[in-house]
Amino acid sequence: MDHQISLTAYLAAFVVELVQTGVKDVVVSPGSRSTPMAMVMAEHPEINIHIHVDERSAAFFALGIAKSTNKPVAILCTSGTAAANYYPAIVEARYSRVPLLVLTADRPHELREVGAPQAIDQIHLYGQHVKWFADMALPESSNDMIRYARTVCARAAAIASQAPAGPVHLNFPFREPLIPKIDEDTFRIEERPLGYVKVRNGEMTLREDEFREIAQKLNGKNGIIICGNIADDQFAQAVTELATVLKFPILADPLSQLRSGQHNIENIVETYDTFLRNEDAKSFLKPDVILRFGAMPISKALAIFLKENHQTEQLVIDGAGGWRDPGSLSTEMVFCNETIFCEQLLAFTERAKTGEFLEKWLEVNNLTKANMALIKDSQTLSEGRLFYQLAEMLPENATLFVGNSMPIRDLDSFFLNNHKSIKVMANRGANGIDGTVSTALGAAIYSQPLYLVLGDLTFFHDLNGMIASKLYGIDIRIIVINNNGGGIFSFLPQSQHPKNFELLFGTPLDLEFERAVQMFNGNYTKVEGWDDLSDLMNQSTQVKGLNVYEVLTNRNSNLTQHREFWQIVSEEISNFVKGVH
Repeated sequence: MDHQISLTAYLAAFVVELVQTGVKDVVVSPGSRSTPMAMVMAEHPEINIHIHVDERSAAFFALGIAKSTNKPVAILCTSGTAAANYYPAIVEARYSRVPLLVLTADRPHELREVGAPQAIDQIHLYGQHVKWFADMALPESSNDMIRYARTVCARAAAIASQAPAGPVHLNFPFREPLIPKIDEDTFRIEERPLGYVKVRNGEMTLREDEFREIAQKLNGKNGIIICGNIADDQFAQAVTELATVLKFPILADPLSQLRSGQHNIENIVETYDTFLRNEDAKSFLKPDVILRFGAMPISKALAIFLKENHQTEQLVIDGAGGWRDPGSLSTEMVFCNETIFCEQLLAFTERAKTGEFLEKWLEVNNLTKANMALIKDSQTLSEGRLFYQLAEMLPENATLFVGNSMPIRDLDSFFLNNHKSIKVMANRGANGIDGTVSTALGAAIYSQPLYLVLGDLTFFHDLNGMIASKLYGIDIRIIVINNNGGGIFSFLPQSQHPKNFELLFGTPLDLEFERAVQMFNGNYTKVEGWDDLSDLMNQSTQVKGLNVYEVLTNRNSNLTQHREFWQIVSEEISNFVKGVH
């Protein structure tokens, strides 16, 4: 049969199955070798094609779409180093449990390792950072090969979505000519009587006797619940109900989606990153048992607290069967869907008779919040006050995407409980600054209004990501905290070695971001004060396209303000604990 007819039939079968699995969004980076797949995809009426020239940015853009929708997104590129540029986003997807279908075009087998141009070794290119890899067969249109193309597609989408979600890599070798023959019958694929393979992914759970045994460990104990990054919309209601019965405080990481929403927030503790720096508080609040859900929390102070309570019974609940225990502290790994665990455990849990331990945590939490005057009354533009005011400034049902380094840590410290249903997102899989702008723009397609808050180095690192807003008219509001360098290093031991600190770690850029924003047809505003920022945020839902607000802060002043705040709170807590005893 004609090569182009076989090529078209094979790829049409794959694309039809792709849509059947629920994939609606594909991010394509232009290239020659990927031509046949790109052209077939572009013809399918149920696929949304997003073109992104830079493969590195394109992959993060797709990551953002997948994070927002919790559904697999496909990325397609040509052969050679184009595929290598996907690597950072694939690593992030792997460790943040985000489903991606990575489709790379390749030279046919006879052109590999013979000096052909734009031909690199793409077999297992991403190593262990993908959940599954397949080097696809060369296109044919026989019934067996059509079935093969559809089956592999279904399998790949299922594996990407299966807990823990993650990236899957399919490598497609294509011979020339690369132009498919597309007509009105291209997607009329003859079905088998029972259709093609359907994959059902279930949820992990436990036996009834296992729930009863765990409940016995918790009943009558002084315990705490720690919640990290969790994407399940049903989890907040389930875990807060469990906490109410057990009278356990919930230490809620900002990515747990527990600090904002319509669920019960009365037992949620959010300032632990501040008060767990105090030795008296840690002794006063020592638990008998710890339940931990989701990814490891951001707070280093909390991580140290967990290590110091290494003799305490610690149960890690993970519905994806992972091993999130960097300190080797868990006494039990419970492989059960987190929401199911909370709901089923309630049937065997006794309502706590006293809430004294819970009240201790809430009193210390409230004391910490009452002493935030140093942060909230700062007249100069400061990073702490910015995050303290975010919950107040953001509109109802906003999505807040936060960059790594200092912004995510300040969010952890100063973003307080509220009922605004603010969804908080970040790239915490590999904890890197790479691709933050692109990821946020991808998320903004389905999550509006979206606000991105990040540092100047993070913004610079992904400036070209802003092209997506220009090309597709994506609305985004970006707050750039510009302290002219890597502010987080001022809090780390490197700052005690000033000789080469600025050269190696401070890394001031001295950039004028206004010109970069204008290049992408964006609107730029330099924030002059708190009233200025408040006015911009009040008007933000009315503005369209790319809007960047630059907030200039001082690294040294920021360090001093944080330390003064920690010192004041520490003294207050020590006095409080001594007064109780």
